[in-house]
Amino acid sequence: MNRNGLYLVVGLLAIVAVIAGYLIYKEEQKTGIDIQIGDGGISIEER
Repeated sequence: MNRNGLYLVVGLLAIVAVIAGYLIYKEEQKTGIDIQIGDGGISIEER
């Protein structure tokens, strides 16, 4: 593999890591109450 291909692979992996970290961070920041209404009744959960 030539040097340019290696840089491309490393760059893509870095981008994927940054995006995954951002999505995990946003998921951890969710707070509040989750209300679900279904066949089993009403479910209220605190996040």
